[in-house]
Amino acid sequence: MKVIPVIISGGAGSRLWPASRQSHPKPFLKVADGYSLIQHTVLRVASIEGVVELVAVTSGEHLFLTKDEFDELDSVVLPRTFLLEPEPRDTAAAVAAAAIHARATQGSDAILCVFPADHLIGNLPAFLDVMGLAMEHAKLGRIATLGITPTRPDTAFGYIEADGENVVRFVEKPDLETAKAYVASQRFFWNAGIFCFSAQTMLDEMVLHCPEVLQAVDDSYENGRASQCQGFAKIELAPEHFGSAPRISLDHAVMEKTNRLAVVPCDMDWNDIGSWNAMADLIAPDGSGNRIRGDVHMVDTTGTYVSSDKRVIGTVGVSDLVIVDSPDALLVTSRDRVQDVKKLFEGLKASGHEAHLVHSTVHRPWGTYTVLEEGERFKIKRIEVKPGRQLSLQMHYHRSEHWVVVSGSAKVVNGEQELFLGTNESTYIPCGHKHRLENPGRIDLVIIEVQSGDYLAEDDIVRFDDEYGRT
Repeated sequence: MKVIPVIISGGAGSRLWPASRQSHPKPFLKVADGYSLIQHTVLRVASIEGVVELVAVTSGEHLFLTKDEFDELDSVVLPRTFLLEPEPRDTAAAVAAAAIHARATQGSDAILCVFPADHLIGNLPAFLDVMGLAMEHAKLGRIATLGITPTRPDTAFGYIEADGENVVRFVEKPDLETAKAYVASQRFFWNAGIFCFSAQTMLDEMVLHCPEVLQAVDDSYENGRASQCQGFAKIELAPEHFGSAPRISLDHAVMEKTNRLAVVPCDMDWNDIGSWNAMADLIAPDGSGNRIRGDVHMVDTTGTYVSSDKRVIGTVGVSDLVIVDSPDALLVTSRDRVQDVKKLFEGLKASGHEAHLVHSTVHRPWGTYTVLEEGERFKIKRIEVKPGRQLSLQMHYHRSEHWVVVSGSAKVVNGEQELFLGTNESTYIPCGHKHRLENPGRIDLVIIEVQSGDYLAEDDIVRFDDEYGRT
């Protein structure tokens, strides 16, 4: 039996703003043990018996960020393929792409196990047992969905009503009184969005229930660009076809209509990290019910979660709050309104505010940059380049740059010159000069970049050569 875990990594994780942003979303958030949510997912699914390949469905923008998360896990040596969506079309299109790929590469009887990238599961043995049961259903031509035994009435989850192993119906997020009735009936499970099926079973059901999605994705796969890179494969789905796929979830497109569905009840310490309350629950409370991360000092404070990356946070005489401090944004909300953080995120997005999109530290395929200070006609950045990585060969029309090496070694193209710079050495790049920065060493390269000019936005860049395909 060939098993292919499929990790769906999309969405902005808007309820976890300001830690989650559109360019660096929820799956990449680190939890207390230092691993990100997507890394936890990879480690967990790689433990399933029979796995022959890992598939991640993500965007081109997040390809190298996702790849780096995989690469940091030395214990996972499985082949990996990244299916790159040109635009988000929801989970039906993502699953269709994975099923088409699995049939093409591993055969129609390959078993796909589909997982969101941003959940945590505390009981690994229970998870593996449940996946074994789900795969037995898949081998018999059924679509298995995991139903989480609810521990409380919760309005943040969708529900599955079941009669034995048969699904009666899927229910959208209910109000509190309805959720209480669901839990009391013992016929309802939380919908985890975890599915297991053979490639052919899913494709057959899509022919019946969402043929427009399947046709559009099939055309985009056939006309996409496949390439074998160092240590991974990527398939860029063709945008002219993929964009015509209806935007619809797998639940609405297939699960609510198929007669092949089986529910597998489970209790495996599941957490979808869907809000700041869920993130807070990962930390043990103190005697006053407070949960803290960072340099936090409290007086007469109860039931409050505080997270700080750098600054000292003090609270006096407050209760039942969530306070999340990041280098460029601060969130304060009552704990019973954490689901409404999504409204705040959407408001920032609608107004065009950059805080919905990027952090002050921005991730790039080659490393990161952090804006330290900016003002009229100047901007100062800290740039960190990973060993063996390089920026594109580029030019700017409106700004000059001064680079000072703080640590590591740099190989620099500056006009017609090629330079090697060490710590405390620098170079000046006039406006209009072609230039490139590379880290030829084995440790991170850190430089300070001082920009000056009349226009300092990131779109003042002309790329002549780029190993990440951005020319």
